[in-house]
Amino acid sequence: MTHLEGKKAPNFNLKGSDGKNHTINDYLGKNVVIYFYPKDNTPGCTKESCGFRDLNDAFDNHDTIILGVSKDGLESHDKFINDFSLPFVLLSDPDTKMMEKYGAWGEKILYGKTSIGCIRSTVIVDKNGIIVKHWKKVPKAEAHPQKVFEFVQTL
Repeated sequence: MTHLEGKKAPNFNLKGSDGKNHTINDYLGKNVVIYFYPKDNTPGCTKESCGFRDLNDAFDNHDTIILGVSKDGLESHDKFINDFSLPFVLLSDPDTKMMEKYGAWGEKILYGKTSIGCIRSTVIVDKNGIIVKHWKKVPKAEAHPQKVFEFVQTL
C-alpha cells in the first residue's frame, strides 16, 4: 500500500453528480475529504455517507469540502443522493483509475473471502493539495465521519 501522507494528491478528472468534471486542482484553497466507498445504497456505505451528510455543515464551517467516490455510475449516484439527501458531490470512477492512485482499489477480504474491489478508505487533502491524512482502511463505516471531522478540526 502506497504511503500517501505528506505527498501531493494525485490528480484525477472524473464526472460528478453535479454534471461537471472534477479535478484536484478545482479544490486548491480548501481542505477536501475524499472518501472511497464500495457501492451506493448498501448498508455500510449508506451509514458512512449519512454520517458525512449529518456533519456537512460542520465541515463547511471548517472550509472543508466532502467528495464521495465509487465505481457506480451517475444514475446510481443520483438515486443515492435523492434517497438520503446527500448535500455533496459523488464522483463516478468506473475505470477505478482514481481509486488505484489513492490506494483505494485492490485486494480485500470480506466475510473470509478474498476479492479485488474498492477498499473503504479516506484521504484529507489540505488547501495546498497535499495529503495530510490517509485512512487506508475504515473499520467502522458509521463511526468514521466523526473521526474525520475530529482530524479536520486540527487543521
